[in-house]
Amino acid sequence: MTASNPLHDESTTAHLDSTAHLMNRISSQLASQLSLVSLDGRRRPEAPALVVVAHGSRDPRALSTVRALLGKVRALRPGLPVHLGHIELNEPLLPDTLAALGDREAILVPLLLSRGYHIKRDIPEMAAESPVHARVAPALGPHPLLVEALYARLVESGWRTRMDEPTRRETAVILAAAGSRDPESKLDTSHTAHLLANRLGVPVIPAYATTAAPTVQDALRTLAARGRTRVAIASYFTAPGRFATECAQAAPWIASAPLGTHPAMARLLLHRYDQMLKKGRGAVSICGSAAWARPATHHPHSPHDRTRQATRRNTTLRLSVSARTVGACTTTSRQSNAGPPNPTSAQAARPSNAIAPAYCTPLPSEGSPARPR
Repeated sequence: MTASNPLHDESTTAHLDSTAHLMNRISSQLASQLSLVSLDGRRRPEAPALVVVAHGSRDPRALSTVRALLGKVRALRPGLPVHLGHIELNEPLLPDTLAALGDREAILVPLLLSRGYHIKRDIPEMAAESPVHARVAPALGPHPLLVEALYARLVESGWRTRMDEPTRRETAVILAAAGSRDPESKLDTSHTAHLLANRLGVPVIPAYATTAAPTVQDALRTLAARGRTRVAIASYFTAPGRFATECAQAAPWIASAPLGTHPAMARLLLHRYDQMLKKGRGAVSICGSAAWARPATHHPHSPHDRTRQATRRNTTLRLSVSARTVGACTTTSRQSNAGPPNPTSAQAARPSNAIAPAYCTPLPSEGSPARPR
């Protein structure tokens, strides 16, 4: 009799757990449906679709990681239409995803960690060639949520949350990123390195797998010359791939996993979506195909190419004027000697970008995280 009681208790507990889980799912779905109805009983306008724009990779682990991340986004925001589109290499490609959406509204959130050619040109051009009324969110970084994910991945790989002073003096971190020719990409990565250094309490040097300098090996030599021989590699990649693997193999001590499906990544994607949603009509929407058509393989001085370049310049000017009109760009504030609203903001140090005013809008939550004691 006594031996059967624990089994009965475990069965009852399991039943209660499954019932509670079922009730939570029902409540979540009911809340999602009720959110579509206003107080007067009328159906509210459908929220813009969230289109997460990933780069794409030949490594099959990247695609599975991105899909799992989108699953977490959907779990955090039931009822929100969440779609995936790739810039290259993987399906669905972004143009195909946008074509399937028709002429509805969508907010495109790049799964990219810094500014660069893809965000400034590729994504806006693809959006403009589709019938979708699209708004393009800024890059994910720099942002404290990325630092939260980087820190957690380092701890998972063996980083000590407490260390004595002699150990701290010989410890450093290399923030290993993909690299870009765009100087603003390096600025963003350097800013993230600064935020991570404040979080860890040790020097953090950005390094790059390709295109940009310094390389990981260069950074290791620099740190060794400064007496920093206990070096960890913080993988600043959204998913596994060749660059992440190569950088991790160069680690003399520990190397963290890519950011991947960390909960902070899902929260950050929704944060960027919500930012653009709050901007509403004040944000620049991209629609129509003529203004942002991809350049064809004409001679750069041909009449067709000169016409195309003039069209782009006119479009950029109109977008820039629109950004100044809605007061989204901090450059306008600087010109009026008002200064940036938040000097500690990760966005405050960024140069303005005429294509997407969101780049130069400071985020009140993007200050430096507190350093642990």
